[in-house]
Amino acid sequence: MNINVGSRKEVLKHIEKYMLKMIPTYLKPIDENWQPSDFLPDSNRETFLQDIKQLRENSKDLSYDLVAVLVGDTITEEALPTYESWLMMVDGVEKEEYGGWKTWVRQWTAEENRHGDLLNKYLYLSGRVNMRQMEISTQYLIADGFTIGTGNDPYRNFIYTSFQERATNISHRRVATLAKNSGDNLLSKMCGVIAADEARHAKAYKDFFSKILEVDPNEAMIAFEDMMRKKIVMPAHFLREMGLKIGQTFGHFTDAAQRLGVYTSYDYVDIMRELILDWNIEQISGLNELGEKARDYIVALPDRFAKVADRIKTPSLEYKFSWINY
Repeated sequence: MNINVGSRKEVLKHIEKYMLKMIPTYLKPIDENWQPSDFLPDSNRETFLQDIKQLRENSKDLSYDLVAVLVGDTITEEALPTYESWLMMVDGVEKEEYGGWKTWVRQWTAEENRHGDLLNKYLYLSGRVNMRQMEISTQYLIADGFTIGTGNDPYRNFIYTSFQERATNISHRRVATLAKNSGDNLLSKMCGVIAADEARHAKAYKDFFSKILEVDPNEAMIAFEDMMRKKIVMPAHFLREMGLKIGQTFGHFTDAAQRLGVYTSYDYVDIMRELILDWNIEQISGLNELGEKARDYIVALPDRFAKVADRIKTPSLEYKFSWINY
């Protein structure tokens, strides 16, 4: 599919002022935002060692699958350099004259950076994880990068981030609930605040794409159709452990998430429905023939995927991660 790069750059420039105005809505002021040290044991306090002991005690009842999902989520968050460099290469963002969008990418990255930092330190202190094996997987994921089907097209990239940020919000929110049910209130609070960040970020990207739909509905609709045909892959789809090939661990990670109900095939369908509703896809007017065909495909897709989800069996626990001590 040919992409008219020039018009897309013009569209991004057109909505840039709106985006800059909305930054305070979707990103919190740095001086007022939470930081990882707000949740973790304070090394300056005399109770530091006692606090670590309590943290380790509270983490003991986390299930094997929950620790596996938490490690996978942490590695995904820590691969942030890949996501920032990818967004900086998007057409309409990569040129200096479009510096406003670079402001968004930098500030979004700065807020996201706290997530992996917090979860990594928690896992280190918990004693539940072989940190060296986890760190190897993190380095592999950054080194391997990802292929998500967006190219440098801003339309496809904003569709992807709208979907993926919502998926991440769901995952962290459900891990928070499971952690609370296991008696680990600290982990629950940590995942809760991360989930809240992801919810704001999802709203931001959905908002930006809604503006694109207003000014370039045909190309935006065709881009949406294309991303749905390709299917949205998660940013950690190349996840692997030491000695394994690219992507070999990802399926085991998603199996654990499916068993726990952290993120399932039904969630994928629900996110599609949300985007169709939030972007008012069925009511958009002024589409040409290709745009109408794209819309017809998009609107029918959730029901088709729901039938597929009904046939998916929850996989049994049969894999041992090198990341987990016990």
